[in-house]
Order: sequence, then C-alpha cells, then structure tokens
Amino acid sequence: MRVLITACTALLSAAVLSVAPSGYRSGSAVVRQEPGLAGKGEPGSAAGEDPGSEFCGNIRNTAFGSGEQLTYNVSYVLAGVHLNGGLATFNTSLEKYQGKNVYHVVAEGKSTHDLFFKVRDKYETYIDTGTLQPYRFIRDVDEGGYKTFENVSFYKATNTAITNSGTYAVPSCVQDVISAIFYARNIDFAKYQPNDTIPFYMFLDRRVNHLHIRYLGKQTIRTKYGTFRTIKFKPLLIKGNMFEGGEKMTVWVTDDPNHIAVRIESPISVGKVDVDMIGCRHLRYPLTSQINK
Repeated sequence: MRVLITACTALLSAAVLSVAPSGYRSGSAVVRQEPGLAGKGEPGSAAGEDPGSEFCGNIRNTAFGSGEQLTYNVSYVLAGVHLNGGLATFNTSLEKYQGKNVYHVVAEGKSTHDLFFKVRDKYETYIDTGTLQPYRFIRDVDEGGYKTFENVSFYKATNTAITNSGTYAVPSCVQDVISAIFYARNIDFAKYQPNDTIPFYMFLDRRVNHLHIRYLGKQTIRTKYGTFRTIKFKPLLIKGNMFEGGEKMTVWVTDDPNHIAVRIESPISVGKVDVDMIGCRHLRYPLTSQINK
C-alpha cells in the first residue's frame, strides 16, 4: 500500500520512477554511472549532467511559499468497488538548515482503515530557497509492518549523496522525490507544445533515476473540490508491485501561478487509484483556475 504517499508524491513523479542503472563498487559504497552520462563528461560536469534546461536552469520560486498546506484523498477502484484508502498532506515552512535558508516540506500519509492495513509514511526535504535544490531528504515508511528509513544528505561541492547505507555519486543537478514536485511547480509550461517531454534526474532508493514528464496541454476538469482549468501531463513510470509501467499515470495541476495538483489517476496492478485535492490553505496566489465548487 505504498501507493498512499507514492501516488501523492507522483504529483510530478512517482517513487517507483526509474531506469535500469549500471554501477561499480568503490570501497563500501556503490558509485553509479547513469545511462546517457558515459562519454559525455566526468561525474559532476555540466556537459554530462544537464538532462533539461527546466530542471537545471535558473528557475526561481514563484509558485509556493511558507505556510502552504495541501491535503489529498487517496481512493481505489478494485473490481468495480470504490474504497477510501487514506489521506496525504504536504506542509511547507521556511527554516534554517546549516545556516542556509530552506523550504522544509513534510509529506505524510495515513491510512483510513488501520484495522485492515496501517500506514504511517513521512517524507521530508530541505530545499535551498535560491536554487530549489535539496540539501537533505528523509523517508520514514511504516506500512503494514514493512518499515524502511532513508536519510540522504546532498553535497553539491563533491556531487555526492551520503545515505545511511553509503556514499553515491550524483549529477550536479539532481532532485529528490519531494523537491522535484516543488521545483517543477515553477516550470513555465507556456514554452512547451503538447507531447513535449521535460527530463530530469532524481536520487531515490540509493540510485540516480533519469526521468521525464510529458506535457499534454490544457483541460477543464471536475474534481471533488470543484471545477478547474488545468495543465495536464504524464510522468514516466516503471512497472513495479503497484503501478504499471510507462506513461499511464495522468496528473492535472491548476492553470494558475500556484500549479498545485488537483487530481491524479493511474491504473494499478489490481485496479485503479485516484488522488484528489480536498483542501488547500495559505497558497501564494488566489486559486484563480477554479471555475466553481
């Protein structure tokens, strides 16, 4: 049931997004050499690690601010039966991290019916307010007795990610699964045509993943929160225990300066998952994309 936070963090990318990495072992740590980087430059060089101008350019945050709170409902359709799965929240605050100004984003998932399957997931990221690149990422997952903990510190000077299991080489331009969402909220979609792809790198599960989102255009949709003018796209997924592979997940974000996701749909191995925004507070701008409730 990792889909609870996975689906919500898939606002722009899913935790199961991935490509098959190659690597070599150096001491006790695995140093990854990603597909497409070989022959293009040494690790850490801009020539070998710029997958797309949007995620490695000079984007500044104009989409969100301190105090923002987003709430999502996760539901499933299994054999034609609609089931309420749980809630996920995203809270943003302005803090100091090692003397630097950062956005501290906390994403938490909680199951609705603990009697059947108890879920308590918590993801945190500390994002530089100037570059929107992460300094630290924490994942603490407890799902039906399955537990995992990941603590990642990103060091830009050495292009490394130090985790609780080792040290890994990463591109100079890399995101974690939460920071990618908030970085991408600042993308200027007006520069793209339908079917254009926007690539980026993400570090998750001790490896670098080369991913993309495909811009599909604009659409007016009805959600549980109301009717919205939206921007529509599909993130690239790899087949896993829950999600099907490819570009089968669809995400709709508000067509206003906030760029918050209002709906996500995806087929899963046993049916379908829907994620709906059901609450938002302290947005940076009025929700002008909302046509009616």
